[in-house]
Amino acid sequence: MARRVASAILVLHGPNLNLLGTREPAVYGRATLAEVNRLVQRHAESRGARAVCRQSNHEGELVDWIQAAAREGFRGIVFNPGALSHYSLALRDAVASVRVPVVEVHLSNIHAREEFRHRSVVAAAAVGQISGFGPGSYLLGVDALLGTSPAPGGRRPAARRRP
Repeated sequence: MARRVASAILVLHGPNLNLLGTREPAVYGRATLAEVNRLVQRHAESRGARAVCRQSNHEGELVDWIQAAAREGFRGIVFNPGALSHYSLALRDAVASVRVPVVEVHLSNIHAREEFRHRSVVAAAAVGQISGFGPGSYLLGVDALLGTSPAPGGRRPAARRRP
């Protein structure tokens, strides 16, 4: 049976984000994943919500978490798919198939980086995308999500969802 999490948002980190703080600090900064998670959790609490943070290097596990979010009572998802954002149709389809809103976030400005990073297949299924603000991208994602998300079990905002 799925565990319900009252007034909570799910924060998902994709592949290689477990290496934050040591992986390309000039691009991703020196904050570790644990520090980013604490920052996000404190920010969500200051907004009257609870952030549950999870990280996986495995596409299928991320799909499972996205699909289970509504059943577990999450009101929405802040999602950094990492490099999978550029080619994972499985993640794009998972985001499109759930009734909770998803805000895609990236630490770096993906549009100012290598050409192959400019396009996110996930973005078209998300309610929005925020990138380039370091860990602040997650905080802006929390604020955006809390401003657009329905109560648990509710429907996604139809006007904001793209095909």
